[in-house]
Amino acid sequence: MPTDPALTIRPALPGALPTLRKIFDAAKQFMHTHGNPHQWDGPYPEDALLLDQIARGVCYLVEAAGKAVGTFCCLPSPDPTYAEIDGAWPEDGPYFVVHRLASDGRARGVAAACFAFCAARGLPLRIDTHRDNKIMQTLLAKNGFQYCGVIRLTNGEPRLAYYRGQSEK
Repeated sequence: MPTDPALTIRPALPGALPTLRKIFDAAKQFMHTHGNPHQWDGPYPEDALLLDQIARGVCYLVEAAGKAVGTFCCLPSPDPTYAEIDGAWPEDGPYFVVHRLASDGRARGVAAACFAFCAARGLPLRIDTHRDNKIMQTLLAKNGFQYCGVIRLTNGEPRLAYYRGQSEK
């Protein structure tokens, strides 16, 4: 399936919660059947978290032909879970964090569209992923991210941390 050049991105609105749930359910199923069964266990992401991020204007929908096919959050720094890293960030300045990038599998290029959208906001990007999420690790490398080390979530779980500066594409 080729990358869809007609992908658009718009802020998610409160009524998008059922659509977000469908996208996350499809993404979880994909991860579970492709060697990553533990990254988004249970009800994660919870509705309250999604509604908060929608209200803050940091949750987005990726659309193809007017239909939502993906989602992500783009949050301004600082992110407390990125304050300590077993490794090193290339720089310590302001950045955007990409969280909860998910696709329902109906269009290609959702990750690239997300990264381009976030990078166009003028700051470096940081993102993390589960050690078992080999597909995301490949997408990150393909989209100019460099591996920086391991961060820990608030619950102590380790995540592989990546960085993309302003000059990378």
